[in-house]
Amino acid sequence: MSSTLVISIMVAMIVLLLFVGAPVKPMRMVAQGTIKLGIGVLFLFFFNVFGGAFGLHIPINLFTSVISGFLGLFGVASLAAIHLFVI
Repeated sequence: MSSTLVISIMVAMIVLLLFVGAPVKPMRMVAQGTIKLGIGVLFLFFFNVFGGAFGLHIPINLFTSVISGFLGLFGVASLAAIHLFVI
């Protein structure tokens, strides 16, 4: 697909949502999930920055970001324990 087609489809979807209105509850759930995913990426980034001095590194991918985002610091700690004891 060409980029102009993709951009025009996205603009059409945005205009449609502006006129019709987006369903509130599913959009709120998607937004909260996206925010938690971003927080998980930040947790992993800072863990890799500070854990690099100790030889700890957790790869930042979708699975580890979801785990650390939804479980918080306990998720990062469990990923670090898995990294230390299993791998």
